[in-house]
Amino acid sequence: MGQHVRVLIPEEEIEQKIKGIADQISEEYKGQSLHLICILKGGAMFMMELAKRIKDVDISFDFMSVSSYGAGTTSSGIVKIVKDLDEPLEGKNVMIVEDIIDTGHTLNHLSKLLYDRKPKSISICTLLNKPSRREKEVDVKYSCFEIPDEFVVGYGLDYDQHYRNLPFIGVVEFDD
Repeated sequence: MGQHVRVLIPEEEIEQKIKGIADQISEEYKGQSLHLICILKGGAMFMMELAKRIKDVDISFDFMSVSSYGAGTTSSGIVKIVKDLDEPLEGKNVMIVEDIIDTGHTLNHLSKLLYDRKPKSISICTLLNKPSRREKEVDVKYSCFEIPDEFVVGYGLDYDQHYRNLPFIGVVEFDD
């Protein structure tokens, strides 16, 4: 059984949307500080592309690794912190940067955990949003794309650690 990747969102469209979101963030946080928290590994490519396009905002960032998938294509619903933050959040404007929000279990859990660390504010920015699969409420402030219920790869997202480096968002299709 083979597999191939069908392009869902081309690279040029991703770049345009990220620039638009960065412009919104730049406007809202102009002259302020913003602490970006990248959810590894999938969010790394998106956060770097986003951060370099945000203007007139003092940006700092940190990384957190959270797992809810394992080797499969569906979320286990169990959220495990693999790597916690290096910096305290107290008094900071915090933005969680995520590759995809699916069921909402991970971000719901993570938001509560980070609120307990007393930041000035918390917002969520995601590359991909899949609201049709939502089981837990998540307040997504910035979303580049709303996508259908398909398993996607590329631009940092993987299937069992493969396809992260694709410059587009694609759907893995299995050949019979």
